[in-house]
Amino acid sequence: MPGLSPFGGNDDATFDDDDEFVPDHLPEPGEFLAGHELLTDDAHVAVHGTARELFEERGVYDMTFGYNLARLNLDTRHPGAGFRYAEEVGERNVLRAEFTPTTAFCPQTHTLTVGAFRAWNGLSDRHDYDLVRIRAAPMHQESDAVNEQLRSLEQEYRETGTVPDGAGEADDGAADASDAPF
Repeated sequence: MPGLSPFGGNDDATFDDDDEFVPDHLPEPGEFLAGHELLTDDAHVAVHGTARELFEERGVYDMTFGYNLARLNLDTRHPGAGFRYAEEVGERNVLRAEFTPTTAFCPQTHTLTVGAFRAWNGLSDRHDYDLVRIRAAPMHQESDAVNEQLRSLEQEYRETGTVPDGAGEADDGAADASDAPF
């Protein structure tokens, strides 16, 4: 899928190395991570490496940039965008991941966060977490609707132990393309 977008580019000079933790190139941790054990340095790099592998297998790609969504964290052109992670206090086997898109009106935020949820929890045998909770940062114009759907998916996953298949999701309005700003 790489190279599908004129915005993505493959110039490695615009990306941090996979094994680097560069806080200035990452979004500030938001309210979803507040009060939990924020992952930094090698812990962040390790978890994000797992995200990259899971997203590759499940095809979680940012179509605007034409690359695996995990690469957004490394893209120096978008220093305030990407994922930040924290382990939930009181439940070390629960990972929290907050996604900050490049813009407040990113039309892919719903698709990308749901895709990230499905990748992490659908391939749970690939990591040490019983649950990975995903949320969109509140700066996104549709974060309330997106996060409500993510909470619903999470609840269903906790109740059934399986990742919901997505049937009927468009009915809630969060993914309705007719509401897109362009």
